[in-house]
Amino acid sequence: MKYLHLMFKTDNDLSTLIARVMLGLVFFPHGAQKALGWYGGYGFNGTMEFFTATMGIPALFAFLAIAAEFGGAIALVLGFFTRLSALAIASVMAVAIAMVHGQYGFFMNWYGNQKGEGFEYHLLALALAVLLTLRGGGKWSVDATIANALATPETEANNLPVETRKPAHAYAK
Repeated sequence: MKYLHLMFKTDNDLSTLIARVMLGLVFFPHGAQKALGWYGGYGFNGTMEFFTATMGIPALFAFLAIAAEFGGAIALVLGFFTRLSALAIASVMAVAIAMVHGQYGFFMNWYGNQKGEGFEYHLLALALAVLLTLRGGGKWSVDATIANALATPETEANNLPVETRKPAHAYAK
């Protein structure tokens, strides 16, 4: 419980809000394809079958990939468990580069002259996800509300710059 606030700790930064919402909005359709069959996707059963039978991914990891893209996208838009959701999406992107897209080079297949899609999109998504994993949800996030509710004099003292910190007992009344 002592370190729970670290999961939700964030700043009130607008740029983090923009990164979080944009990554969530971009990933929602991809997750909805896999989980619900929306936007021309195969739905949960079809995606699980493809991941496990065709790609050889263990069922647990296939499930976690679907959950990361669908649930993680929704969580990012809300700013709820931002660090965990972003880390999950970063993991999915790293695996996608390593298992599928890395062999096709950097560029996406804009002109249809490659056998597959490169990894430039995945690299951008990975970078945004790493940023959010490090910084948290930012402005207007559920995480910020939870962090404020979990705040204690000790955690508040630890959030100050080193040169202005006071011992926790200095905050006691």
